[in-house]
Amino acid sequence: MNCHIKYPYLEDDSEARFRDVIENQLEEARRRAFSLIREARKGENGCLVTDTERPRKVRFNGQQWEAYRFIYCVLNEVAASRDHVIRHRCHNRGCINPEHLEIGSQRDNKRDDWEYWAYGIDPDYL
Repeated sequence: MNCHIKYPYLEDDSEARFRDVIENQLEEARRRAFSLIREARKGENGCLVTDTERPRKVRFNGQQWEAYRFIYCVLNEVAASRDHVIRHRCHNRGCINPEHLEIGSQRDNKRDDWEYWAYGIDPDYL
């Protein structure tokens, strides 16, 4: 059993906000996520990128998130904590393609970087 369901006071604010969105506004959030995806342009390696220099931000229900984090959490119905990172398997932080995103730890993310630097591409991405 997830201890955060049994003990909701253990959730951090990021988890609590995503849980609220998932439990109470999922359909509206999914529409917003898909609209962001439709607005993106196709880049290299199948990436869907926005026309911003830095990772795009999205506002939803008075909260602001990185677009890739919002898209991943909403489409996968995951209430990610601050300890979780959304990893870009394509190594393009501007990418919002849900197929290129997965959740992990800082350690996982750093290992991805090391493998990318060593081999030029993430073998799991192939």
